[in-house]
Amino acid sequence: MADMLVKLYNIPCSHDIEENLLKKGIRIKKALAPDRSRIVAFSRACAKDDYSDEVQAAFSNNPITCYIAVREKKLIGFACYEATARNFFGPMAVLESERKKGVGRALLLKSLKSMRELGYAYAVIGWPAKSAVSFYKRCVDAIMIDEKSSGVYKRMIDIDE
Repeated sequence: MADMLVKLYNIPCSHDIEENLLKKGIRIKKALAPDRSRIVAFSRACAKDDYSDEVQAAFSNNPITCYIAVREKKLIGFACYEATARNFFGPMAVLESERKKGVGRALLLKSLKSMRELGYAYAVIGWPAKSAVSFYKRCVDAIMIDEKSSGVYKRMIDIDE
């Protein structure tokens, strides 16, 4: 799967989405080091792919480059950025039972806003799942970069390109 590109100077504000989530008892906040092991375990249990290495990489950044969604003191989603590579968004995962409620959109927008504040004009969504491509297109007008390339991921041990 190819990467996607997002113009950060055009991303919508997440304030209204976060306010609606707050009314449902869902809070979006920046992750803290004491929650690292819980978020890593969640990334292993919740996501179809194991994102734990990238989540741990986000926690090695200063400041931490991970947002979480919490309801009733329980983790329901996370999104990282600057984990796989500089200027990269992802991974992100939301409990299946919490999807289609704005949680993923809020996590995405908060992360992209933080990337914009770091000085980036564009962000790369690294190797999104096929099922997520329409979500990124709809939420932030992301575009495919090149369908024939696995980008930075071709450097992984188990990928030949």
